[in-house]
Amino acid sequence: MIVRALPRVGGVWKRGFSSSAVRREIIDIESLPDRIVPRYPESQTSDLLSLQWPSPPRNVLIIKKDRAPHVTESLIEYAKHIHSNYDNVSLILEPKVAAQMHKQFSFPVYTTSSAGALPRKVDMTTTLGGDGTILRAASLFSTTLHVPPVLSFSMGTLGFLGEWKFAEYKRAFREVYMSGAGAGSPLFQDQKHPHVKTMVDETGDIVTGWSSIRGKSMGPTRSSKVLLRNRLKVGVFDAEGHRVIGDNTAESAAGDVHAMNEVVIHRGKEAHLAIIEVFVGGRFLTEAVADGMIIATPTGSTAYSLSAGGNIVHPLVSSLLVTPICPRSLSFRTLVLPANTPITLRLSEKNRGRELEVSIDGRRRSHGISVGMEIRVNGEDIVKGSEWIGGVPCVMRGAISGREDDDGWVGGLNGLLKFNYPFGGDE
Repeated sequence: MIVRALPRVGGVWKRGFSSSAVRREIIDIESLPDRIVPRYPESQTSDLLSLQWPSPPRNVLIIKKDRAPHVTESLIEYAKHIHSNYDNVSLILEPKVAAQMHKQFSFPVYTTSSAGALPRKVDMTTTLGGDGTILRAASLFSTTLHVPPVLSFSMGTLGFLGEWKFAEYKRAFREVYMSGAGAGSPLFQDQKHPHVKTMVDETGDIVTGWSSIRGKSMGPTRSSKVLLRNRLKVGVFDAEGHRVIGDNTAESAAGDVHAMNEVVIHRGKEAHLAIIEVFVGGRFLTEAVADGMIIATPTGSTAYSLSAGGNIVHPLVSSLLVTPICPRSLSFRTLVLPANTPITLRLSEKNRGRELEVSIDGRRRSHGISVGMEIRVNGEDIVKGSEWIGGVPCVMRGAISGREDDDGWVGGLNGLLKFNYPFGGDE
């Protein structure tokens, strides 16, 4: 891997692609400027938030679906379009993808092997794939409160979370890039953002970088709509109440890990049913005898929890779902609890199997839990205001109905999940 640092002139980062020395190289993202944190003002006409950049996004992370040649071809097309039309944008790829694809481009790409660098550098994320690709992107920011906005293109199997068709990539990226700003207009003093360094042109005027974009501006009062998806906070503790630290993966981090879909405790390779003590709000609820337990977010209510018989919950409903996996008792049904309710799952002393597997958003933790250990789960604290903190901000596509208050959720249930679809009905 070739690592190259970019020069810095007069406090402003300069990108020069005229020299052949930077072509087809992989550069470490530490040479990029720190990320720009957007605002998310509340809308007067919708429950969705608005995306408002204080200055144009510069560092774009692209996550693609593995082992899908058509997705790889789409990534090349998408990356070349951005490089050709948005001079100030740098593209970040995962290390494996960067190593495989950097020779396809006549410009450098950026990457890092340090998971902690991405939250400091990435302005926005694009996913090319299905729901699993979105979860993969969210997992890269599972230990941070500031998750960059996610622009997702549905190129997977189901695509319930994916909002855009890839054929719309030019319009989609432009809308996100220009969101909440007038093209060609300066970044006025009262619009400055604490995370943004002022950039000055040769005449001494403050510039935004939007002025180089051709076409009609969305205008300062128009912006992309964002659905802020709630996450879980997950911690693993031993029988003495001490936090258990695994390896260097995000799923085994020293602090709480955030999950966009669910945390699953499962008997795994053990032949016997698991016996799990369930505590809600610090009080003993029940002793579950089952293959396992799922604690899901509203976003995760249409995933594993749904397959296990759980309820479907709208993503704007602040809640947690507790769903058993193949319980022995037929009376054990899914519980829907307030998002701020602490939930504890403890492996009972009665277990014949001595260890259960733990998965967070489909990624297995390096070490499971043994008898007496606990999984402690709570909803992530969302700080509301002009600068929302917490959650996963997902850029929404305009609904077919054309109504601004339509978040597309009902259409997704009907069109993708075939909700209450009659047997033998026509396609």
